[in-house]
Amino acid sequence: MNSKMNETNETQSAVSTGMGTGMQDTGSGSSAAQTGSASANSSGFLNDHFLLSTDTARRLFHEHAKDMPIIDYHCHLDPKEIYEDRPFANLTEAWLYGDHYKWRLIRANGIDEERITGSASDYDRFLAWAETVPKTVGNPLYSWTHLELRRFFDIDTPLNVQTAPGIWERANERLKEPEFTRRSLIANSNVKILCTTDDPADDLEYHRLLAEEEQRFAVLPTFRPDKALNIDAPGFADWIGRLEQTCGRSASSFDELIGMLKERVLFFNERGCRLSDHALDTLKYEKSDMEEIERIYAKRRTGQALSGVEVTRYRTELLTRLIAMYTEQGWTMQLHLHAYRNNNTPMFRKLGPDTGYDALNDLPLTQPLSQLLDRAESESGLPKTILYSLNPGDYPALLALMGCYQRDIPGKMQLGSGWWYNDTRDGMRRQITLLADNGLLPRFVGMLTDSRSFLSYTRHEYFRRVLCEWFGELAQRGEAPDDVEMLGGIVEDIAYGNAASYFGFGRA
Repeated sequence: MNSKMNETNETQSAVSTGMGTGMQDTGSGSSAAQTGSASANSSGFLNDHFLLSTDTARRLFHEHAKDMPIIDYHCHLDPKEIYEDRPFANLTEAWLYGDHYKWRLIRANGIDEERITGSASDYDRFLAWAETVPKTVGNPLYSWTHLELRRFFDIDTPLNVQTAPGIWERANERLKEPEFTRRSLIANSNVKILCTTDDPADDLEYHRLLAEEEQRFAVLPTFRPDKALNIDAPGFADWIGRLEQTCGRSASSFDELIGMLKERVLFFNERGCRLSDHALDTLKYEKSDMEEIERIYAKRRTGQALSGVEVTRYRTELLTRLIAMYTEQGWTMQLHLHAYRNNNTPMFRKLGPDTGYDALNDLPLTQPLSQLLDRAESESGLPKTILYSLNPGDYPALLALMGCYQRDIPGKMQLGSGWWYNDTRDGMRRQITLLADNGLLPRFVGMLTDSRSFLSYTRHEYFRRVLCEWFGELAQRGEAPDDVEMLGGIVEDIAYGNAASYFGFGRA
């Protein structure tokens, strides 16, 4: 693709046709020229060139990155919620429900939990965020918050306690408009494909319905068998019962469990699934024979507790079998490594998981991961693999290990984008720089939201600006030609093209 595809004036709509800058122009009179939105200016807060410190970076973003479509290949949106397509009741529902990124910062601002996850009104919860936002300067959430206000709602006023009532009223009025339903938000953000995160026992009914009815974008499932792997979890027996109900037969043995999971992999594949995903917060490796694995599985099925070694042996065997299934289907395997979850016991008991009490893990990683990958490569061959770590200190070791298994497929082994606590300007730049130092950055499959929010697609704009800034600096230092067409092709690939090819989706 060449730069002429984006010959748009820099004073175009703040709610533009480009994916990078947010929602498409719906013809509702929301252009920057009509509203006077500051986002169309070339100076000031969140101007056209924010994060873009060189002329090359600016051209790369505006001519190549901004208007590329989005493939959101890992997110946590609910397919049922997408299908039902309800409008949001108010800005808090759209913005703060389930967003533990924001919750952590509100807590750090000393605000009572009642106004975060308690029984406070939605308006009071919004005010809690408005009180906190001015203190988030320097945190990416300050930029994300105001990007979302600008790109989706045409609101260019900084959020604080004084401006909160007006922003609340204006945003809620906009949320009543047809383009603010769940599906419209996705489509108007120029999303072409999004991949949800789905349990093997799910029937994927809403994916089927969306495939039949939704023409603007595709919603595809991702196979996430964490509950099968977590044999020591309190709900393991209940989950096995759910899988048995889905498959219509018993999983009384480990061998039968493997057969049922393979059946589900084939079913997911028929529904368009092309990726698996695993949360391997603590990765250990312990090989065993099948007789012992059957004994461990039977022991747990009768409600007995397992030792740490038994859990590791079961998980090692099951994960190895699953990897073989992914290789057979040509899927991509994602491994999310080194989160350290649920650190606050009283709050975990009160609120449950995914509520803002997770941290980084720093246990040894290279040896067990190498043992797992080497066994899979020896027995079935590795599938395309993306390795993420919540601990950025793992990046050099992961990159060195990945290089041992690159073959046949361009960029087969990927270092995943800056994830969670690394989803910052500095975190993105660190991941980009280390990948360039130790691999092939132009083969990188780029950004994903990993989000439960329908307003999070501005994070792609943020990432693409950081990416273009990085390449602009590279050219400025003389480490690469100051060739916008050449660098622009790489930027377009990282923004969209590589993901389309790597996952087998094809270009929209």
